[in-house]
Amino acid sequence: MGLTATLCERIASLGYDDMPEAALAAARRLVLDGLAVGVAGVSEEDAIPIMARVVKELGGTPVATAIGCGFRTDPVRAAAINGAAMHVLDFEPMWSPATHALSVTLPVALALAEARGLSGREVLAALVKGLEIQGWLREASGQYTPDVLQFHPPGLVGPMGAVVVASHLMKLDPLRIANAFGIAGSRAGSLFGNVGTMTKSAHCGQAASMGLESALLAEAGFTGDTETFESPLGYANSFYKGTFKPDEMLHYGRAPWRLAEPGYAIKMFPSQFGTHFGITAGLELHKRVTDASAIKAVTLTGPVMPYVNRPFPETGLSGKFSLQYTMASALLDGKVGIHTFTEQKLHRPEMQSLLGKITLEMDKSIPARFETMHVHLHVELNDGTVLETTCNGPRGMWGQSAIADADHLVKVRDCLGTKLSAGAVEKVIGLGSRIDTLAPAQVGEMMGLVG
Repeated sequence: MGLTATLCERIASLGYDDMPEAALAAARRLVLDGLAVGVAGVSEEDAIPIMARVVKELGGTPVATAIGCGFRTDPVRAAAINGAAMHVLDFEPMWSPATHALSVTLPVALALAEARGLSGREVLAALVKGLEIQGWLREASGQYTPDVLQFHPPGLVGPMGAVVVASHLMKLDPLRIANAFGIAGSRAGSLFGNVGTMTKSAHCGQAASMGLESALLAEAGFTGDTETFESPLGYANSFYKGTFKPDEMLHYGRAPWRLAEPGYAIKMFPSQFGTHFGITAGLELHKRVTDASAIKAVTLTGPVMPYVNRPFPETGLSGKFSLQYTMASALLDGKVGIHTFTEQKLHRPEMQSLLGKITLEMDKSIPARFETMHVHLHVELNDGTVLETTCNGPRGMWGQSAIADADHLVKVRDCLGTKLSAGAVEKVIGLGSRIDTLAPAQVGEMMGLVG
């Protein structure tokens, strides 16, 4: 068999009982994280309410919850809204190689579970399968750093992850899965030019909805390229020509499971992951700067990452992708959270003054991969004092101790609490943390709470 057929056979045969507990446990945490950042995304950013208004006007059979929006719609549109909601804050976990694998898969699993009355056990199994395929696709792509990435990764691997999630829950046979991959391959792609705009969040929503729709079409008998991972004009050769490593894909459904190795990094700051290095350094030096007006000059040295070089971001949203603004927020305020990225915070005089004192140096000798990069922060005060620190990675990153459950639940409660009552927050945590024990009605109850 060819690569696509081999993968489809494995996808069709892989079930919950075939998965190691380490992968299942890692996925359980992700259910809570995704629900929490999705709720906060709706309440804290304008993008999702705008999208929700348009979707609601379009209609759709009301069988799946639009998180935080107060209505239900069809599964494809629900996946689009919820995927965007989970990504809009840039607060969901980061993966290695870099992508946003959760916000393109969990919305599909939840929408189909509601629509078809499926159990939490199947939701979790489908989620694991969809996350794993994206990990191996990113590894096989050979495209890891900004200088070779042509598209925002979730727009490429996300539709394929969504296909796998939907295929599991819909019990598609290998041929229909292959057709779904072929259909989804023609719906992949997302532009880096939209980073810093509302459209970036839609990259994940679109990937989720397009992958789900591709699987629904394949279920109904629609056809696509059934050899898309090996055909000369297929998905892999179109998006990863000259870099694709097909043998990496053969690890799918086998050890090591990427959910456990290398795992994911839970984000504790709602911004692009590379900025977390500068944030961590800024928080360290904040303790030693008693008055921001005493700062004469700041130099931040890091890898070459042009798309996060934004000396004076124009909006709070674009500030999430500014090495300068995120580090300055940490240095000035001693914290970086959801409300860091408002227009008010960005345009206050003390922030604009500090931004004018920052020099960003992009050093080609520093690796431009999250796994191996570092940043160095140098702050000179008016009295001649020099403060310096180096950050080799934010806490919870690969190779470091994972974020403790107690710390993660602080994030989860904060995010859910932007829209839900204290009682509802605890009910969601109680249900989401044991997702694979939930009957279909309990999955529906959980979605009703976040809806």
